[in-house]
Amino acid sequence: KGHVRSLTAKDRQAILQAMEWMSKKALRVLALAKRENDKSPVEKDLIFLGLVGMLDPARPEAKGAIDTFKEAGVETIMITGDHVDTAFAIAKELGIATDKEQCISGKELDQMTEEIFLSRLNTLRVFARVAPSHKVRIVNGFKKRGDIVAMTGDGVNDAPSLKSADIGIAMGLHGTDVAKEASDLILVDDNFATIEKAIEEGRGIYANIKKAIIFLLSSNFGEIITMFLAVLVGLPSPLRASHILWINLITDSFPALALGVDKNDAKLLMEKPPRKASESLFAHGGLFYTLFYGALIGGLSLLAFLTVPYVKSMALYQHVTLETILNLLKEEELLRRSQTYAFTVLGISQLFHAVGMRNVELSIFRMKHFENIWMIGAFLFGVILQLLVTEIPYLIEIFGTAQLSIKEWEMLFFLSAMPLLAHEILAFPFGEQKKEVILKRNVQK
Repeated sequence: KGHVRSLTAKDRQAILQAMEWMSKKALRVLALAKRENDKSPVEKDLIFLGLVGMLDPARPEAKGAIDTFKEAGVETIMITGDHVDTAFAIAKELGIATDKEQCISGKELDQMTEEIFLSRLNTLRVFARVAPSHKVRIVNGFKKRGDIVAMTGDGVNDAPSLKSADIGIAMGLHGTDVAKEASDLILVDDNFATIEKAIEEGRGIYANIKKAIIFLLSSNFGEIITMFLAVLVGLPSPLRASHILWINLITDSFPALALGVDKNDAKLLMEKPPRKASESLFAHGGLFYTLFYGALIGGLSLLAFLTVPYVKSMALYQHVTLETILNLLKEEELLRRSQTYAFTVLGISQLFHAVGMRNVELSIFRMKHFENIWMIGAFLFGVILQLLVTEIPYLIEIFGTAQLSIKEWEMLFFLSAMPLLAHEILAFPFGEQKKEVILKRNVQK
């Protein structure tokens, strides 16, 4: 049996060393002591019994989620009430921090001016022994740096920081009602890895919205180009009002809806860095694709329109001039066929364009087309409707089109497929870059 004696300086040093050793092993350390139960204050004249280290390991899926965040350009910051050594050991295990210099305690934080604190945010990854006020300061610091901040928490003391963050995320199973009330999102399974899925889903939704909008804008820009260039050189209108209405309501709508529900490649989505909140929809080539494909579709439609008078003038052995074309287009039947050519190319080229818009950085031969059966359906439905407009007498009369031969359809389909050829040419450099990235990763592994 032992006996009770006073703690010496050597004893205290040994206890602190043991505590530090246990903390570095990612253990939460408790000191145990006892005393006789009487009316005097309990936290006085205690008999030290020893230290207990409790392991509270991170979930197995947490490290994988943090690695994915790194690839996606998302920084993970640890804020905890644990000892600095314990926090660093866990952060090192998860890949959040690699050096003790990346850790700071709440006490050190109190001694920092706001200017110094903001300057050190780029290197700090772990905040230990923090109070609720520290958490709010940390969140606001990252927001001042221009970051979009998501904060997770489950306790009452997390509520102020959850409210301050751009996105407050509370735990659903073990979170307090106060934390849930202050948050924007609730993790119903309390699983940190679920945030990874939420980011992936959010990026996918944004990507689909962007694809659909750029598709619609470029398609409409193509219609404007077709009409504007024709008017500019004094040609008759290449499209009737009914043609434009048909394309806007039928040809454009279904592919745009299919793009809106497109299944994106999760790996490709999570390899891209986060976008800024102020980023334009036309960033990262959005404006280029809108103008380029719009000009291409418009140019092809106008070319199709001019094909009929050009072929007719060649057949009559006439010199092809603007005056010759204008004279030929005065013939009602010839103008009707020319407009049918332009109408057909404009409609079907937009369908081909929609297929490429699923991923502007990926060849169509590498796309998983059956992952979006809606796009396949929209494409086939659009082509069939375009065929009906030129083959059914009743619709021919309504839309003022001309019946086309198989050879004419072959030629018009060839012209209409040009946006897809352009897509392949533009996607090639992206494919080569991805091959280099994959090769570098394999070498590093």
